[in-house]
Amino acid sequence: MAPCILTYTLNPTIDLAAEADQVQPVRKVRTRGDSFDPGGGGVNVARVVRELGGETLAIILAGGVSGTLLEELLAEAGVPHLTVPIAGRTRISHTVHDLKAGQEYRFVPEGPTLAEAEWQAGLAALERAAGDWLVASGSLNPGVPLDHYARCKAIAGKRGLPFVLDTSGPALRAALGPGLKLIKPSQGEFDTLVGRKLADHELAEAAQGFVTQGATELLAVTLGGEGALLASAAGVLRLPPIAVPAVGAVGAGDSFLAAMVLHLAEGAAPRDAFAWGMAAGAAAVMRPGTAHPKREDVTALRARIGKV
Repeated sequence: MAPCILTYTLNPTIDLAAEADQVQPVRKVRTRGDSFDPGGGGVNVARVVRELGGETLAIILAGGVSGTLLEELLAEAGVPHLTVPIAGRTRISHTVHDLKAGQEYRFVPEGPTLAEAEWQAGLAALERAAGDWLVASGSLNPGVPLDHYARCKAIAGKRGLPFVLDTSGPALRAALGPGLKLIKPSQGEFDTLVGRKLADHELAEAAQGFVTQGATELLAVTLGGEGALLASAAGVLRLPPIAVPAVGAVGAGDSFLAAMVLHLAEGAAPRDAFAWGMAAGAAAVMRPGTAHPKREDVTALRARIGKV
């Protein structure tokens, strides 16, 4: 049977995206081409795993009418999900593409405050859900302790599931150590983790240091227009960006993670899985909305990378 990838999203969102001729202060900004996507790190990972032909279950904490809409959008996308109900309303994020400036403006609320009983219910869901890998991704809501993802890692370890984490700041730092299969910070998030802004020539050594010290088994750092690098026990691999027409960047990192985890779960070597991640991230940039890479685009872009 194909491996099932569980994703865990404490703080999901409805991603509203639109375009406007120009974003200006004070004046009404008329938008068009509005789209709604179920979003949040783990939700995006689950959607992309599904698009790429993998098995998944998205575990979400959601509430209010916006939470109901999130469930409807997941059902429309054909993504199996398990909802842990909360009292607060699921957040709504908004991205506007300014056509004149060629810039994206992203407005992301912090999300509802969670009571202890609610985030504990999320952990309990991880204890029960059937799956083969666990991916926890996204920010922590107000009210959630900083060691929450460390607790997720402990649950995964007890169940024998490889644990993948995509978050930042203190929540990421608290989860580092044995039992962590993969982390995927952006360059800015990695700078924060290290404690200073790294020069380009320092990235490889710093990333390898985290692996050597046992903070994580695999570390992928996404570098935007400079590509990405992977640190593992075998050393550091850096790949340049894949040249594609850029339409939107929302969810590109989640698409990268989804493809990499899917191929690791299917038995690919880390470097090959990393290349699949690069292809999926680039494919997502080619499409509007949140994390919409197409399977055929990912396959074609992976072929362009070749052997790694």
